[in-house]
Amino acid sequence: MAATRKVIISCAITGSIHTPTMSPHLPITPDQIAQSAIEAAQAGAAIVHLHAREPQTGCPTPNPEVFFQFLPRIKEASDVVINITTGGGHNMTVDQRLAAPLKAKPEMCSLNMGSMNFGLYPALTRFSNWKHDWEPRYLETTRDFIFRNTFKDIETILQKLGDECGTRFEFECYDIGHLYTLHHFLERKLIKPPLFVQSIFGILGGIGADIENLAHMKRIADKLFGHDYLWSILAAGRFQTSFVTAGATMGGNVRVGLEDSLYLGKGELAHSNADPVRKIRGILEALSLEIATPDDARRMLALKGRHHVAF
Repeated sequence: MAATRKVIISCAITGSIHTPTMSPHLPITPDQIAQSAIEAAQAGAAIVHLHAREPQTGCPTPNPEVFFQFLPRIKEASDVVINITTGGGHNMTVDQRLAAPLKAKPEMCSLNMGSMNFGLYPALTRFSNWKHDWEPRYLETTRDFIFRNTFKDIETILQKLGDECGTRFEFECYDIGHLYTLHHFLERKLIKPPLFVQSIFGILGGIGADIENLAHMKRIADKLFGHDYLWSILAAGRFQTSFVTAGATMGGNVRVGLEDSLYLGKGELAHSNADPVRKIRGILEALSLEIATPDDARRMLALKGRHHVAF
């Protein structure tokens, strides 16, 4: 793994997993997403990871027009690295998922490294009064849903965004096999180091949030990528803080935010994305770890720079 003395904090602002009923603090509108991302950057996030939602209902949307209501505002107010999803939301086609990134040509995009079951339906038992009719239907569909990311899909994204737009990637790995898929593309020279490998734990259908899995994921990544990668860790829900802290002590970078967990602590909702950023920053600094600035992250990840995007 590439050595670094600085820790990159990524913040995932809204995602496509949680629904409006689950928290009144989940950013929905372009105004809310922009403000939340700016606050996260001010709190210490070097990277913000962005999805878009329909402003009236909060339903995930791939619509570039919605993205472009908040992307320029974040760029104008902050030098934070902007990372746009290519995962989108459930039942979006690859073309839909690429619509906003191809128009924006950002410094970074996420890229999921395999197709998988992606179960959100257990959340149905935790709520009864839904703000919008789409929410329970959306969660129920994940009982019989495969999040598609075929080899061809990955090749297409690497070519259209990577080769043609100069965008680099947060390679999202939900299981050990995803690391081997990433290595396959590295061997084919379709991607170039340094790789930013995001290990994801605790999603139903992916690898579990178990410390033994954390160590195993790092061990295999070290074996496959050596000094050609930077490691980052995220964990869903209640595992967020403990897991990313453990990962940081093992040499990793960290990702937090309301996409990954709505809670700041047991029974305590986070009121903003700045809340988990401030929390993990305090923990990292208490461990004598230095926090990377956005420009540090650009150097560490060999990004093209904020002035070479299309927004």
